[in-house]
Amino acid sequence: MSDGGAVAGPDGELRCPWGLSTEDYVTYHDEEWGRPVHGDDALFERLCLEAFQSGLSWITILRRREGFRRAFAGFHIPAVAAFTDADAARLLTDEGIIRNRAKIDATLANARELAGWSAGELDALIWSYAPDPATRPVPKTIGDVPAVTDESTALAKDLKKRGIRFVGPTTAYALMQACGLVDDHLAECLVRRQLAEG
Repeated sequence: MSDGGAVAGPDGELRCPWGLSTEDYVTYHDEEWGRPVHGDDALFERLCLEAFQSGLSWITILRRREGFRRAFAGFHIPAVAAFTDADAARLLTDEGIIRNRAKIDATLANARELAGWSAGELDALIWSYAPDPATRPVPKTIGDVPAVTDESTALAKDLKKRGIRFVGPTTAYALMQACGLVDDHLAECLVRRQLAEG
């Protein structure tokens, strides 16, 4: 039985245990999760997907990701901000995404809010909450990985104050993990080694 530490995959390399549960997760774990993401549209996509994931498993979102990209104009903020009531109605019938009215409405409202921000402002705001890596202990097991931190709580509060909906402290922390603001790959994980080597 695993103690929650890194587990060897078919290639013999050690990975975070969740990163070996499905082929989709192996690719996402190895190539995306924890690697730095920049750019307003790219971060808007992650923000939206993390909000849609709330209450669901991440694999559900991951397997619909291309459907989300098609439905939401590649998460190009000005394009989504221009969506009409007819677009919202269309999204509620789109089987390629999660058809949750509150999450769809929040995505459209967030795009309209962000469309008024300066270029790079979302990127700068989110990354301003990245903690100093030297202050963070390296997780040895999945039990060492937090679900929420002071930084994610502050980021969620700041986004809410600026009119961004459906992003609580847990969702904000998942965003920070996914976009590389923090490195929660386990101590023996091959991706942590790759990130350290640059």
